[in-house]
Amino acid sequence: MYEPGLTSATMEQATVLSRKIADLFETSSITVDRPEVGHIRLNGRFLCELTSCFDELRGRFERQGFTPYVREEDGTESLNAAPVVLDPSPSRWTINLVLLLATILSLLWVGAAGETDGLPRLGELWRGLPYCFSLMVILGAHELGHYFAARYHKVPVSLPYFIPLPISLFGTLGAVILSKAPTTNRRALLDIGAAGPLAGLIFAIPLLIYGLSISPVQPLPPPGQGLLEGNSIVYALAKLAVKGQFLPNSTEDVLLSQVAWAGWVGLLVTGINLIPVGQLDGGRIAYALFGQNARKLYWPVLIAMVILSIATLTATWVVLLILLFFFGRLYEQPLDDVTPLDGRRRALAIASLLIFVLVFVPIPIRQV
Repeated sequence: MYEPGLTSATMEQATVLSRKIADLFETSSITVDRPEVGHIRLNGRFLCELTSCFDELRGRFERQGFTPYVREEDGTESLNAAPVVLDPSPSRWTINLVLLLATILSLLWVGAAGETDGLPRLGELWRGLPYCFSLMVILGAHELGHYFAARYHKVPVSLPYFIPLPISLFGTLGAVILSKAPTTNRRALLDIGAAGPLAGLIFAIPLLIYGLSISPVQPLPPPGQGLLEGNSIVYALAKLAVKGQFLPNSTEDVLLSQVAWAGWVGLLVTGINLIPVGQLDGGRIAYALFGQNARKLYWPVLIAMVILSIATLTATWVVLLILLFFFGRLYEQPLDDVTPLDGRRRALAIASLLIFVLVFVPIPIRQV
């Protein structure tokens, strides 16, 4: 990243910028050091469709040492220039590879632990292959969905960072991809945000259905001697479709195979990611759909999480509540924040938020 420094912008710099883009933007007034020191604001109107000319506009600004961003204030669009040129550094893929291998070992450990008496030995880790393979397919599809959508929109991102957690029931905390620069507009933000959950579900639901088909129905364990995974709407319907009854009932439940457990974990991760706040996938989708109004969801979501934590006494939601309290206010704002979603993407955004309702698990794990 190149930064000239927070020195005051000059009217000469602003005039040069205005002249360089005269065929793209008709300037009516110029202010310097607004909205921040070193920034330049050009008021006027675009002479082209912003989505088609923004890349050209950005190139011309960058050659002058600035990055453009577009905002709407009081019903008026302004073209702003920040004194920075983004030059992302390459990813250190060795870190990604180490975390990937560690996560694979962690998933093998968790999968094998359910098939052995006591802690699995190194030679028994292969017994966790069905769980490891299934969940890696789901998580990998999720992260690669983000990655390829970002590459399509020319947004620099890191390779996926998988997060191992062998001391948990799941073996992982999922994975993350780090953005190295802002997205161009809200359409790109929506595509990148929605691509991950949708790609993951393409694999999670078939794996879940197959896993349920090879999972036996058996009597519930004695009170206090077993754990039950929670139902989401999709999960409950999948069990109804495969087993012909709503489970768990008063006496029976499905004993999940490794593949079914991976499918359930995939749905759980997708539901958490689609919470419509902050820089979660759902937060990106909400911002793409509602713009700045998405920030109004912060307190309602936090209050809902408080109620859910108290009502269910679930530690997962307490931890998530703390994280959202500190980081949920941070939304990814694209450079062009005025171009609305087209009709197809608006429908995709609404569908993605509805999927959140369908896959969210209010009580992930409870005792019998």
